[in-house]
Amino acid sequence: MARGQTGEPGRRKANGSDHKADAGKDELLGYYRDMLLIRRFEERAGQLYGMGLIGGFCHLYIGQEAVAVGVQAIKQPGDQVITGYRDHGHMLACGMDPREVMAELTGRAGGSSKGKGGSMHMFSTEADFYGGHGIVGAQVALGTGLALANKYRDNGKVSFTYFGDGAANQGQVYESFNMAQVWKLPVVYIIENNQYAMGTSIERSSSETRLHKRGVSFQIPGEEVDGMDVLAVKAAAEKAAEHARSGNGPYILEMKTYRYRGHSMSDPAKYRTREEVDEIRKTRDPIDHVEEILEKQGWADEATLKSIDAEVKRIVADAAEFARTSPEPEPSELWTDVYTEASVEGARA
Repeated sequence: MARGQTGEPGRRKANGSDHKADAGKDELLGYYRDMLLIRRFEERAGQLYGMGLIGGFCHLYIGQEAVAVGVQAIKQPGDQVITGYRDHGHMLACGMDPREVMAELTGRAGGSSKGKGGSMHMFSTEADFYGGHGIVGAQVALGTGLALANKYRDNGKVSFTYFGDGAANQGQVYESFNMAQVWKLPVVYIIENNQYAMGTSIERSSSETRLHKRGVSFQIPGEEVDGMDVLAVKAAAEKAAEHARSGNGPYILEMKTYRYRGHSMSDPAKYRTREEVDEIRKTRDPIDHVEEILEKQGWADEATLKSIDAEVKRIVADAAEFARTSPEPEPSELWTDVYTEASVEGARA
């Protein structure tokens, strides 16, 4: 593997994240199932895209499953989640119905945004999920705004704001950092550093490649985490969330992770070698890592793991069929959800 083309994820332990969350059998099996659900869902989404059933852009989360699952394992009810356009995995990790997520991908009325958001702009306040956002880095300012609302309401909630290594160079990110630290806002910034942004390695695009240090000038603490290890992710997320929830302000977690597919379904990913991807799959896969722990502890055998996989595949197959057969939105839906109008009584109040 060539230096400059992501040698970092080759380490099982990342600097500063060698603390691991203890996990029992049922908890670890839950993480395994959740990550496998995201993996199988994204594989099927890729197939539907190839069949022409998903239009526009489609950014898959394959390889990064441990980040969303590990962070959202410690999420409390009412804590908000907001991310960019690689958002399917985050929605599933929030507990959303795979049917609704898949139907949104195909632009059907049964989708989480009634088929009007598509892959990049899903939304569900019921699941505390405040979007997929298509503008690079835009969600960082919005996530900071959610944290400001939490601070104003004194509700004890935390905003988990995800963005990537490419978005880390956007100006609004640093305006948000400054505001969050000045006002001690309860936000955890989660940088999903998959090494390549839209197609340029971080060594070529960033003068400071240790992205958890980007908050130093704002006095925001940061930590590098092995984003391919769900237990390391969970442990770091617990620490960061407690920091934010306790009134100490923002915290930055840099998740060193790796996506197996291109930036989007239309990206052939010629900026890296097939050998590099295969090596990461072989030695760093987050699902295989949990499988190894389960087998080593005697908590799951091959039959158990195959049973979980079969269950997940049935769920995904059902979601795909629902997404294929759900009706398209009525033309009248073009005029809904554009504005929220207060009632006359509410306006007077």
